[in-house]
Amino acid sequence: MQLTRVVVAGMAVALALSACGGGGESGSGASPGGLEKTELLVGVVPVPSSASLFIAEQRGFFKEEGLTVKTEIIQAPTAVMPKIVNGTMDAFMTSYVALMTINDSGAAKLKLFQHTMGGAPGISGLVVAKDSQVRTIADLKGRTVAVNVLKALGQTVVSAHAQAAGLSPDDLKFVAVPFSDQLGALSTGKVDAAWLAEPFLSAARKSGATQIADTVTGVTAGVPIDGWGVTEQWLAEHPRTAAALHRALAKAQRIAADDRKAVDAVVPAYTQIPAEVAAAMGVGSFTMEADQASVRKLADLMYGFGFLKNKVDVGRLFASVGG
Repeated sequence: MQLTRVVVAGMAVALALSACGGGGESGSGASPGGLEKTELLVGVVPVPSSASLFIAEQRGFFKEEGLTVKTEIIQAPTAVMPKIVNGTMDAFMTSYVALMTINDSGAAKLKLFQHTMGGAPGISGLVVAKDSQVRTIADLKGRTVAVNVLKALGQTVVSAHAQAAGLSPDDLKFVAVPFSDQLGALSTGKVDAAWLAEPFLSAARKSGATQIADTVTGVTAGVPIDGWGVTEQWLAEHPRTAAALHRALAKAQRIAADDRKAVDAVVPAYTQIPAEVAAAMGVGSFTMEADQASVRKLADLMYGFGFLKNKVDVGRLFASVGG
């Protein structure tokens, strides 16, 4: 449990730091370079996918574009939707699942501005307590599974693997438990299994939990994980700023794709994860664009499980950014 406490404490520090430095007024109005806005607030989820933003900051890519980027640590875009909708937060890290869910609900019209990570083996999994009698997903019939958010990525991929194992998703009882509390829930028997993403998955294994499934393999192989999101309104109002931000993030994304050490170098700074853990944990693929077939597979799974009311037009999820 010690490593888990380090991760959780580090994220609390990151949240406190972001509260001190990330909430000021953003500059607006035409700049000498023609940008509609030069000071941006970006919501960052403390996960490996966010590395490209910090690489861009570290290497001066934002400055080259005439941008000053401040960050605020968030856990999910749903928690900061008022800021996103009213424009006080300009861009944000979002899972594909969250973006599709928000669009489907009608709460906002969001676009994926820049893809960050595609799924890969080792980045999320289903774990049980080390003394559990559960050894396979099929053993979970009638049991309780913790996910960080209901009807989101975790429940989607676990349901898909349960279905592949001959179960109905209704055979499992899903409950929402924050990642930081899931090992405690396992150890006290409040849940029978927990779905965890990195870095919490590595922390769980080091604490003695047993992984019974890798949830980005088989029927869910290659599902897209997340990207940088914006509202359609923000894009329409800030086309030149959007193009500048996109150029900087895309340049950093290429570095993240080619150089794992560049990712490892920045992840501890915004997650407070120890460097040795960051270097050892699984990460997905930092590709420039999402595979459309994989996005469609994820959307179809969500619709099939009843998490979305409407089928998704995958092509409409992505922003068209000039420059």
